[in-house]
Amino acid sequence: MINKIGKITLYVNNQEEAKEFWTKKLNFVVKFEQVMGPNMKWIEVGPSDSEFTTFVLYDKNLMKSQKSDANVLHPSIILSTSNIDDTYNELKNNDVNVNDIMKMPYGSMFSFKDQDGNEYLVREDKY
Repeated sequence: MINKIGKITLYVNNQEEAKEFWTKKLNFVVKFEQVMGPNMKWIEVGPSDSEFTTFVLYDKNLMKSQKSDANVLHPSIILSTSNIDDTYNELKNNDVNVNDIMKMPYGSMFSFKDQDGNEYLVREDKY
């Protein structure tokens, strides 16, 4: 039985820039990092050491060279927070490109872009 979301692969232009973005601007931690060959590194980041789900930061060009028909378009990802205002202000203070908070009948959310221009949505959820 599947009971957790394990990993979400983000295809990035530069793994080190992506790692810096997630760890320095969003305060994620590196959960796993290992050289996997002469031109490949496996990097996983997550919101905390105790969080199971991680983002795998995978090089777009490497994936295309390994599998020419691979779809390296950015996935749709919704991140969760229990306090939308604090999260919004933290990201904005860290110079993250954020859009205005949208207050909808079904919840509050905002979008932001990473170092490669990929867009993510942050939604307030009650835990």
